[in-house]
Amino acid sequence: MSEEAQEGGWSGMKKTIIGIGGTAVTAVGVWVSTQVNTILGIEEETPTEQVAPAQQSNNQSVNVSGPAITVNVPAQQQATTNTVIKETVREVPAAQPAPAAAPVEEKKETPQERMARLKKQREDQNGGN
Repeated sequence: MSEEAQEGGWSGMKKTIIGIGGTAVTAVGVWVSTQVNTILGIEEETPTEQVAPAQQSNNQSVNVSGPAITVNVPAQQQATTNTVIKETVREVPAAQPAPAAAPVEEKKETPQERMARLKKQREDQNGGN
């Protein structure tokens, strides 16, 4: 780890005071920017003209005179259907329970085996390029 030098108490206090001062200046700046019109004496314009909403009338009348239209719909007839039901039997063997797996203990890799495996892996990567 790197060794960091501890700052003195007054240095930290000075940075805290500078941070608080910067925050206060920013807050005052935001407040002034929102109050610019009031500070300069500019008043907001009030709307002098108010428009009443237009009223719509729903008087829709249709005067249609013309030939009478007659539609003849023939009577519906029941459709004849021939339904055939076929039953099929399919034999399925009963599900066999899975054999209980015996716990397998893997042999831990020794440091020498690991070094040999990593060297071989590196040779395969370098030899392939």
